[in-house]
Amino acid sequence: MTDSASDLKDGLPSRSARRRARELVLQGLYQWRVGGADEAAIEAYAPEMEDFAKADREFFVSALRGVIGQQESLLARIAAHIDRPFGELSPVEACVLMLGCFELQNCLATPYRVIINEAIELTKTFGGTDGHKYVNGVLDKIAAAARPDEVAARQKK
Repeated sequence: MTDSASDLKDGLPSRSARRRARELVLQGLYQWRVGGADEAAIEAYAPEMEDFAKADREFFVSALRGVIGQQESLLARIAAHIDRPFGELSPVEACVLMLGCFELQNCLATPYRVIINEAIELTKTFGGTDGHKYVNGVLDKIAAAARPDEVAARQKK
């Protein structure tokens, strides 16, 4: 299932399997950063999480493992575009930025605007009042550095 795929329930589009997976990755990363859970514990617990059966399991596993495995390079890239030490960010914003940065670097088939929009929605759902504005600004800068040709082509339209 792709980011644009959706099924109708009660006349309203439901969240895609990829969006559900992103929500679950965010929850897993939160458990990792705040609760100290390791990757194996998060993966073992994940099937018990609400909506896991409707999520893109392959994306969940690859994104969770990818973010944790690439944390140093992700933090370095993020640190270049934030106005405070990474540790001072809210845990939700920090995890969303890590996931968004991971996707920008590794999920080249997904348009950068989709990745940023999904990150904004995650932050609106799980983060603070204006956290989505901060996430948007940081990921826009990361996208310009990570995908300069794609960003430039979009800006010409």
